[in-house]
Amino acid sequence: MFVDSHCHLDFPEYADHLPDILARMKEAKVQNAMCISVDMPDFPKVLALAVSHEQLFATVGTHPDYEDTPEPTEDQLVELAKHPKVLAIGETGLDYYRMGDKTYADMEWQRDRFRTHIRAAIRANKPLIIHTRSASEDTIKIMKEEGASKVAGVMHCFTESWEVAQAAMDLGFYISFSGIVTFKSAKDLQATCQQVPLERMLIETDSPFLAPIPNRGKTNEPAWVAHVGQFIADLKGVPVETVAKHTTENFKTLFKAPI
Repeated sequence: MFVDSHCHLDFPEYADHLPDILARMKEAKVQNAMCISVDMPDFPKVLALAVSHEQLFATVGTHPDYEDTPEPTEDQLVELAKHPKVLAIGETGLDYYRMGDKTYADMEWQRDRFRTHIRAAIRANKPLIIHTRSASEDTIKIMKEEGASKVAGVMHCFTESWEVAQAAMDLGFYISFSGIVTFKSAKDLQATCQQVPLERMLIETDSPFLAPIPNRGKTNEPAWVAHVGQFIADLKGVPVETVAKHTTENFKTLFKAPI
């Protein structure tokens, strides 16, 4: 049985056919999925999904790409994280990919938000869901400065180097691979995936984005995390059941998930 450790089932792509999505999850032997919060106004929808469906869980947080949205406070995150269906804080982190003509100093709001999430996670004793893109040096630096290792978490949709993976794992974090690892162009990421031990790995879809081969270009969904698991199994030369077992146990251990 697989677990999709990161998806966005509250997004409008799924509004009219969620029962079908959940049915295909079950058919693909994906027993659970984590619905990830990206901003405070939409958090109630994320939580409602988790409350309404036993196989779904939720997180609370604000994505670093969401600039024009209410800023979450540390107290707010801690309070919302008390709900038993909320298993983590995030997704949070740093994303400099779309800086455009902005300067490094212009991104200080992202770094402040990231610190707020880490501090809230430590207070709430909940792990972190971390997003990093074109910002790995600052991401690891802030994780160290704020003591993120006290609660650990996962580097979601990992696309960075082996050195970044090592630095994150040294802080107690897991590394999560999405459909990107199945892409023909992702040779460097595949090499990193080969080095990450199964004991420190999660798998995800990041639905509705990044559908894995053979469904690339389509609207992604949690059932297709099985394709990610199968690809990693082939890459590592192990049975797919081994990947499923380790990644599911890792999810259960990291998030203290009742599965």
